[in-house]
Amino acid sequence: MSNYRRNFVAGGYYFFTVNLLDRQQSLLTDHIDLLRDSVRRVRRLYPFHIDACVILPDHLHCVWTLPPDSADYPVRWRLIKLLFSKGLPRTERLSATRRQRSERGIWQRRYWEHTIVTERDYQGHIDYIHVNPLKHGLVTRVQDWPHSTFHRYVLDGVLPSDWCGEINALPSVSD
Repeated sequence: MSNYRRNFVAGGYYFFTVNLLDRQQSLLTDHIDLLRDSVRRVRRLYPFHIDACVILPDHLHCVWTLPPDSADYPVRWRLIKLLFSKGLPRTERLSATRRQRSERGIWQRRYWEHTIVTERDYQGHIDYIHVNPLKHGLVTRVQDWPHSTFHRYVLDGVLPSDWCGEINALPSVSD
């Protein structure tokens, strides 16, 4: 079994990329209300702050801030994935291994996590999140993607509605 090393910092800032198993699916945007409800339910049990987030059809990116007394983001992701999966009809094809383990074929088992330690790193990941729909060719303007905290940043006066970010200056993370 692989030994994945995770960095656990109570009250830390984290960037995540979480992918569907089948990257040709659009379950996340097709079932956006279920995803939002799953996150809301988990946040009630295990609080965290969503600093930035973008939901694309087959994956999502977000920056979270955990409470000062907690570093347990794995339990939060496990529950979000579980609640979302339970809310979907069982139509996916399952591998023998997933069937044996009674797993759904919705999510990739692992996710990308990065502990943010500097203000520059934090801002770079926020920008990456907000420009991601443009990067993937889903829209021609950042403001046109509905499933992004970009709109909250505009409402709060942090970013102008015509913001685009500097695509070449954004951090490189695996999609």
